[in-house]
Amino acid sequence: MTVRTGNRVTISVIAAEAGVSVSTVSKVLNGRSDVSAETRDRIQRLVDLHRYRRRQGRRRRGGIVDLVLNELDSLWSVEIIRGAEQALHAAGVSMVLSAVHGRSADTGEWLEQMAARRSDGAVLVVSDLTPRQRLKLVSLGVPFVLVDPVGTADAGVPTIGATNWAGATAATEHLIRLGHRRIAHLAGPRNLLCSRARADGFRAAMEEADIPVPDGWLRFGEFNDVSGRAETHALLDAAAKAHVPPPTALFAASDLQAFGAYAALRERGLGVPRDVSVVGFDDLSVTRWSGPPLTTVRQPLHEMAAMAARTLLRLVDGEEVDLPRVELSTQLVERASTARPA
Repeated sequence: MTVRTGNRVTISVIAAEAGVSVSTVSKVLNGRSDVSAETRDRIQRLVDLHRYRRRQGRRRRGGIVDLVLNELDSLWSVEIIRGAEQALHAAGVSMVLSAVHGRSADTGEWLEQMAARRSDGAVLVVSDLTPRQRLKLVSLGVPFVLVDPVGTADAGVPTIGATNWAGATAATEHLIRLGHRRIAHLAGPRNLLCSRARADGFRAAMEEADIPVPDGWLRFGEFNDVSGRAETHALLDAAAKAHVPPPTALFAASDLQAFGAYAALRERGLGVPRDVSVVGFDDLSVTRWSGPPLTTVRQPLHEMAAMAARTLLRLVDGEEVDLPRVELSTQLVERASTARPA
């Protein structure tokens, strides 16, 4: 569906409506010949429809950018906020925070407030951007960048993420190198792309090492300590009921889930890493001070948010963004929560 709007649209909006990348739209605008005639005609029709013209100089109206998150009270969110604020402050741009608290069924107050204050753009760190929300953003002519979206974003919408699959593979391979064979995975929400990528990375490493994953040893939950604790108890209960040895290692899809696993293991009289090794994912600032300090996969949350903010400012200024999807590297950080199995 094409949206007619009196507001000036961005290259990313035209790319999204045409189903192509931003660089392809740029090639058409620059008269490049390496675009098919059919694609060129489709893009040109949208350019004419929106009366798109290249911006001269800076577009910013009020020097305000919105940062929209699901919630504001987690350590994960704090890292995102810090990264975005630092990049925007360096550019002399103010930031407005909004939380949707998982209310993805409607457009939300944040969209109406964004329109009222004439924000220059938005960095969206939400589980899911609904078609209605996206349509509203397009109709407002507001450029936006997604951070770690729930699924694959539309072509032409810049997204910033991390190498979730590679990070999960590295975490699992670390446990295998230590000699663990009974390894379980506490996964995140099944509907999130990052959760599925981490679960796939875990499976791939186990398969490569020819280690089977028993039924129930890959458990989808939530990215919080409550879920980590509950799923660890459920995992140990299931092992006892089946009369099989419990896991000697847990790979949690987030640091908060790993902390929940810590709690459950303590409640069972099990030590970390004496009885069970634990690996997390994120490398939140508190992991180095936990007891014991948590081995984890560093997800560059600060850098992801900063890159999203800088990418948004480029869109606001009418610049080209050649790579709609960027994944920043993850890195295994070894601390004291992992050891060879007893």
